[in-house]
Amino acid sequence: MRTDSGSPLALFLFPHQDDEFGVFYQIEQERRAGRRVFCIFVTDGSTTADPLRRNAESHAVLQRLGVAPDAILFVGQELGIADGLLHTRVEDLAEWLNAFIASHPEIVSCYVPAWEGGHPDHDLLHAITLHVPAMRGRLDIIRQFSLYQGEGYRGPMFRVLSPLPGNGPVERQAVGWVDRLRYLRLCLAYPSQWRSWVGLFPFVCLHYLFDGAQQLQRVDGQRLAAQPHAGPLYYERRAFLDWSTLRAAIDRLQAALGTNRD
Repeated sequence: MRTDSGSPLALFLFPHQDDEFGVFYQIEQERRAGRRVFCIFVTDGSTTADPLRRNAESHAVLQRLGVAPDAILFVGQELGIADGLLHTRVEDLAEWLNAFIASHPEIVSCYVPAWEGGHPDHDLLHAITLHVPAMRGRLDIIRQFSLYQGEGYRGPMFRVLSPLPGNGPVERQAVGWVDRLRYLRLCLAYPSQWRSWVGLFPFVCLHYLFDGAQQLQRVDGQRLAAQPHAGPLYYERRAFLDWSTLRAAIDRLQAALGTNRD
């Protein structure tokens, strides 16, 4: 397996430490294809636990998936972007990400959280990735992955690893039983996030027991002109952020980058 600096590179972008659970299989697929895998975390994850502890947990999980230690970057901590406050720093992250992508022309694939209304940091990272100048004309290499969303639900209810139909056709890859069980064990490797995983883990179990596929979708910049789905978004129902504030952050980003509103 080639791992030198000239080999193709697969880029995985995560808002928070542990969001990698949505693409365990895809990370290993990219490794099996002989590509270098870079994993970048864009906020410090400080809302729910000590950032250094969260960094260590994700670092350990990703190394078990074969990611090189020096290819795991905690950029959110480096830039001081707080968990839940990415909407206040969209320009800063866009500048950093644009420079990184421009300096790595060997990137052949990129994976970002879906435009799905689950968490504002997820949606904003999606929007930033689609808008950075280094990605213009390269949207074909980007795939989005679902983490959680609440389309059609009320209160605290949500779906996990369930792509929104509005984001287009789903590209499915079957995951074998050995890998399914291994990935479930990895989901237990984030003890600092036990409160979150009390809600997430049962649904992840159901996914791997009754479906088990890695599900990806292409991206479409025109989707960013409207909220991900009709009705209140999950992060609005949880009072994390409202759609108008998130939309204003995207408008500010577009103005800074000299792009037009989709």
